[in-house]
Amino acid sequence: METIALDGGFGDAPQEAACAFRKVLSTLARPGRIETVAGAAPPPPVSVAAGVVLLTLCDPDTPLHLGPSRDQAAVRDWIRFHTGAPLVSAREAMFALGTWAELNLDDFLIGTPEYPDRSATLIVECDTLSGAGASLRGPGIETTHTLSLPEIDAFQRNAALYPLGLDFLFTCADRIAGLPRSTRVS
Repeated sequence: METIALDGGFGDAPQEAACAFRKVLSTLARPGRIETVAGAAPPPPVSVAAGVVLLTLCDPDTPLHLGPSRDQAAVRDWIRFHTGAPLVSAREAMFALGTWAELNLDDFLIGTPEYPDRSATLIVECDTLSGAGASLRGPGIETTHTLSLPEIDAFQRNAALYPLGLDFLFTCADRIAGLPRSTRVS
């Protein structure tokens, strides 16, 4: 393990993790709202926002899948040291990290009718993240909200599975936005 794996975690873990957790939950409760986060310095190519999500939501009981662009020794070592999350195949993952192009939605668990919560949350690293683009409606949105999404059809198919389906966190630099499965996209 290289020493880079030892750096980049929360400096004041209890305080920073609590703030980060609140912001992550806020993005899922208010789909399309973009939050700025800080406190993590993961190895490239993982963004600050994705690092914050990993430090906040992953632990030894949360299996994580890495897309090919993030499946690098420095990233694996950093995740193991700071979270202890086991690295697994897409089919076993509760969380996944990668770009839109490399995360095949059909590979991830969408829950079961008895346990819809046994589905994956995908952390999608984006080149841009803005409040323009696709129109969002549903719980947590008063009328409509907009968010730059990589496409629309996949999210429409995902919402049609509700209460099953995947949840999404979009990250770019130090920004994060959420899209739960209950959100309707057009």
